[in-house]
Amino acid sequence: MASTGSMSGPWSRLPVIAPVIGLVVLVAVWGRDLPVLAAGGAALALGGAVLAAVHHAEVIAHKVGEPFGSLTLAVAVTVIEVGLVVTLMSSGGDGAASLARDTVFAAVMITCNGILGLSLLTAARRHGLAVFNAEGSGAALATVATLTTLTLVLPTFTTSVPGPEFNDVQLAFAAIASAVIYGAFVVTQTVQHRDFFLPVDVHDDADSHAEPPSGRAAMSSLALLLLSLVVVVGLAKVESPFIENAVEGAGLPHAVVGVVIALLVLLPESLAAYRAASRNRTQVSVNLALGSAMASIGLTIPAIAVASIWLGGPLLLGLGPTQLVLFALTMLVGVLTVVPGRATRLQGIVHLAILAAFLFLAASP
Repeated sequence: MASTGSMSGPWSRLPVIAPVIGLVVLVAVWGRDLPVLAAGGAALALGGAVLAAVHHAEVIAHKVGEPFGSLTLAVAVTVIEVGLVVTLMSSGGDGAASLARDTVFAAVMITCNGILGLSLLTAARRHGLAVFNAEGSGAALATVATLTTLTLVLPTFTTSVPGPEFNDVQLAFAAIASAVIYGAFVVTQTVQHRDFFLPVDVHDDADSHAEPPSGRAAMSSLALLLLSLVVVVGLAKVESPFIENAVEGAGLPHAVVGVVIALLVLLPESLAAYRAASRNRTQVSVNLALGSAMASIGLTIPAIAVASIWLGGPLLLGLGPTQLVLFALTMLVGVLTVVPGRATRLQGIVHLAILAAFLFLAASP
């Protein structure tokens, strides 16, 4: 991963300054109706916080090594994503019952097709082939498939409650199962079979030979990473009324709101995965993509299950027919991609095409 010197010159202070500026902007605009100019300023602050989050995640990853680095970013982003989803659901309004489903499924499609596809295409274009560890990537994909099926597919077919939702007992089972499966994967990734998730055959990565940052620098980056992610998700919430109004004004389905939220929240992982792939560290990109999908489900669904006790109202989790087809296609193509342990540009393009189909059909179902 990148060393602490990945930014130089006039940009060297950006990772420190951007989160602080973003926090000031967030405090200034929180809970207020913003004019267009102020909303634009908040969007710029959001972009700066995203870039800062990527930098600090890379510093931490360089200190602790893989797969802890990618796990840190995936879990940190998802924990705050949970807070954002719960906050938006608690405000009620149209689409609140399905917001968790729309956001989590969008996160799965963006990570398993967008981040993964972009990473494979980038690595293959620059280095001929994208090489990664099939054992670790296959285990991660199997975990994503199981978690998504248990939490988003089964509610469509259960009959205890009318509509695509679980009853209380089924929701509790899905939440506990998700937490257990995700916990088991983290133990496998970081303890029992850590070597399955380490970069494979890296020759061009100059950063891997750089001195790791000091403990003090790593702790500072951890604090600034958490601050950056709070700012990212907080400003995403501030921008959400503009997103909802734009979606409504364009006559688009409310599910598009969940897609846009997922796109904003996953920006740090997307940029970090692209940078890793460009350095021929495809396994890091795969860890980020599939790890983010797992964290999004394994942490969000249990949290939503607990929050539903106080939120009240229905909780629609089941996917519709179009979403089910796209999920099945994603898993089929994903298996064919990860089993060989290497990929060409074609696999990256295919995954990106599936993401494009998802985005198009979300806007025009």
